[in-house]
Amino acid sequence: MLSEPTYSAARIVAESIESHFARQLKAADGRLEKQLAPQPPAYLIEAIIDVAFWTSLRKEEGHSPKVSIAYLPPGEAGQPMVFAKRLKFTPDTIIKLAPAIEGAGIYLGVWNDSDTLYIWGTTRVIPAFCFVLDVSEPSLLVIKHRRISGFGKFVNVAVLKGDQIKIIDERSDEIPDCPEMISSLLGFNNPASWSHSINIHVQLAVSMRAHGRGGILLVVPSAHERWAESIIHPINYQLTPLFCGLADLLKQEVAQNDMSLWQEELNKAIESVAGLTAVDGATLINDRHELLAFGAKITRSAKSQRVERMMVTEPVLGVEPRIIHPGAEGGTRHLSAAQFVFDQRDAIAMVASQDGRFTIFSWSPCEGMVHAHRVDSLLL
Repeated sequence: MLSEPTYSAARIVAESIESHFARQLKAADGRLEKQLAPQPPAYLIEAIIDVAFWTSLRKEEGHSPKVSIAYLPPGEAGQPMVFAKRLKFTPDTIIKLAPAIEGAGIYLGVWNDSDTLYIWGTTRVIPAFCFVLDVSEPSLLVIKHRRISGFGKFVNVAVLKGDQIKIIDERSDEIPDCPEMISSLLGFNNPASWSHSINIHVQLAVSMRAHGRGGILLVVPSAHERWAESIIHPINYQLTPLFCGLADLLKQEVAQNDMSLWQEELNKAIESVAGLTAVDGATLINDRHELLAFGAKITRSAKSQRVERMMVTEPVLGVEPRIIHPGAEGGTRHLSAAQFVFDQRDAIAMVASQDGRFTIFSWSPCEGMVHAHRVDSLLL
């Protein structure tokens, strides 16, 4: 029998999360997609969140747990490691298992017998739209699911931090001039290719946020060099010739049996580029993924004027767009990124803050101003 949940946020979000999975699974079934995960009911979602929350506050030998919980039966997991005896789905059980399942891509398999949840084992392979709950840090939970393609960043559904609740707004991609990258993070623009430009930008954003040092990545057109008007010269670390490591990987034709090795090399290349953003100044790549420079200082173009306002949005239910001065949203990084996009309207700027915030700056022709998209809730 399920005990009465005591984490109030679990009850608040359960029905909304159930509705999200119901819509996505129905749509996927209508497209005749195969190997879809089972739909989690609200009462079990509530119970899983409650147990996960109290688990997150526990410590084992001084370490807080970082685990991923997947709701599915062992028969629908790929190469499951099944325990001979079912284990109770409780904080005590999970905290003892945590050291063995904290590696990336390992999921603690949870299923139910009537209204009793139990742990059946672990897996590394889960079906599309499988309900996954990440215990990321004390009191921080992220509910997400795998994409149909199986590649790229998981799609976040909700983020819970103590009593703070963020339910991702599925209609955020309907905002005028919404960048493709935002749509991809939301899961609605889902290119099947791992090497699709938009997916690469998403992976770069995830890696930038993960290194925790803050940074700016400017994505500029390859067709011209007008972007140089907004950079102080000489650039500390300009590359000649351009570094094409990431670009060359994306041009390769990869056989299916070599895909795993190629993805590993691609991940290393992405982490390498993202790591450069930790150096003071901006890192520049073009739309062909060629690395131009890092440690670059942004300045206002002599042909432009100071940016005075921008729109800020966050793809979370209940969060309304705001028009503010760029300096009011963050520090020097945010102000300089807004100025760069104001001057170079065919570029985008991706800004990671040390506190985990992540903002994508783009020019909105419809609004006639810089648009700052807060997307940290999509990158966890």
